[in-house]
Amino acid sequence: MLTLNIDEFMLELKDGALKNVGPANKSAEAKLFDVASAEARAFGDKRVKLVFEDDEGNEVQVALFPDDASRVASDIEALEDDSPVFE
Repeated sequence: MLTLNIDEFMLELKDGALKNVGPANKSAEAKLFDVASAEARAFGDKRVKLVFEDDEGNEVQVALFPDDASRVASDIEALEDDSPVFE
């Protein structure tokens, strides 16, 4: 399940084309639940891409610099040691 929360967001649909309407102060939050597959791979010369997909074909991709990817990996390792999620 993919949820999107988009603040201050308005689009104009005209002749099949989407156009941003209003100021550029928009923000968004995306959440993907019930992930069926997850992978990490190189992205360009300097980043790691994390790709998550659910059974419905919704996909979220996140490109991280190596330091950030290492911190995420460390956080997961810490959860493995301390959280009942991994029991």
